[in-house]
Amino acid sequence: MAHSKLAAESYDHDDPEAIHHIVTPTTYIAVYLALLVGTALTVIAAFLPLGPLNPVVAVAIACFKAVIVILFFMHVYYSSRLMKLTVAAGFFTFIVLIMMVLSDYMSRSWGLW
Repeated sequence: MAHSKLAAESYDHDDPEAIHHIVTPTTYIAVYLALLVGTALTVIAAFLPLGPLNPVVAVAIACFKAVIVILFFMHVYYSSRLMKLTVAAGFFTFIVLIMMVLSDYMSRSWGLW
């Protein structure tokens, strides 16, 4: 009972930013420029002779761009810690699934060579 009373007292109903965080156009322009730089880096990396590291570099840049989109366009950066934990749990699950698929893919040729 006391916990809900404290939660109700700490919430300001007159503050419009208590519900939604207003992002400035400067932030959106910075995010847009970061995504453009990431796209340019992807194109440049595609033409570099990195050998087997080409896909690794491309996926790393794509992950960086995805994190920027999730944080700012989906407003996770301004969300509660519970929302950030939920997004992190989704990423962790995705990484586990990818690792399971890759381990299966790599182990299929073990007996052939």
